[in-house]
Amino acid sequence: MHMPLKWEFPGGKIDRGETPAACLKRELTEEMGIRIETGRALSAVSHRYRDFSVKLYPYICAIAGGEIVLHEHRAVAWLKPEDLAALDWAEADYPVIEEYLKVSSSAAP
Repeated sequence: MHMPLKWEFPGGKIDRGETPAACLKRELTEEMGIRIETGRALSAVSHRYRDFSVKLYPYICAIAGGEIVLHEHRAVAWLKPEDLAALDWAEADYPVIEEYLKVSSSAAP
């Protein structure tokens, strides 16, 4: 883990021939023991840290089955959109949060 004390959205490296959505489904099953349905894709984010680069392909998802069991992480938090800013996030995740907040607020009745 490159940033063990930062909060990050779950995910991982895309395998050859795998779509970003399929990767996210696989990674969440492996890392947390849950099955998900991917919904709306958010904008991809590229970010360069000092020692490595990442490209994130975020999705708005729903749990389709299973119970959360942490296989690779120390903690999980399930937050309301307005509470996301309370956590110390990895830098690459901030644009994802910003777009998600815009999307979630525009979908509210």
